[in-house]
Amino acid sequence: MDDLIARLNGLDSCAVSDALDSLGLPNGAVTGIHRLSSDRRIVGRVRTVKLDRADGRSSTRHLCTAAIEAASPGDIIVVEQRTGIDAASWGANLAIGAKMRDVAGVVIDGPARDIDECRELDFPVFARGHTARTARGRIVEVATSEPITVGDVTVSSGDYVVADASAVVFVAQNEIRRVVETAESIMQRERAMARRLREGTPVSQVMAASYERMLEE
Repeated sequence: MDDLIARLNGLDSCAVSDALDSLGLPNGAVTGIHRLSSDRRIVGRVRTVKLDRADGRSSTRHLCTAAIEAASPGDIIVVEQRTGIDAASWGANLAIGAKMRDVAGVVIDGPARDIDECRELDFPVFARGHTARTARGRIVEVATSEPITVGDVTVSSGDYVVADASAVVFVAQNEIRRVVETAESIMQRERAMARRLREGTPVSQVMAASYERMLEE
């Protein structure tokens, strides 16, 4: 685990999103993707997969297997399945294969299946939805490790992602260090605010004094 991922593990998606705002960078937060099989936050580098409608095409390999086999330990598979077709781009056997490679989890802009099995495996699946319908004959893989779109965010392999109960947030790899530094500063200020509240300072005073200036400081 590199130093930046270790530091990201101490941050949540809200602090990272606030840091992007504070730095004037495009905000990589994507809402509407939910954690389905684990209560754990996941943090790591991205390995992308792009899926499309089959439209009669057959695939020479199973979805996402190339990304799993190319992944480094701690990577997160991120899948674009924006076809609108109710078809899963992830299931239990892929989760087993990913765990064997020490992949940290999967984020899918689209549906997944085998959620109960993934929960038993303790493999984190974040997805737009869930289904029982197979990908077979419905969707095919068209690219691995190429730029994809998740929500309204362009995501590339090698970028960083933090996913938790609030959101999934992507950070471009060339911006990660200053985003982490800024997010750490924001979290320190938030903790100081929380201490003041627990000490009995009225919430209106804490929020007026700290929150409104937090992103500019």
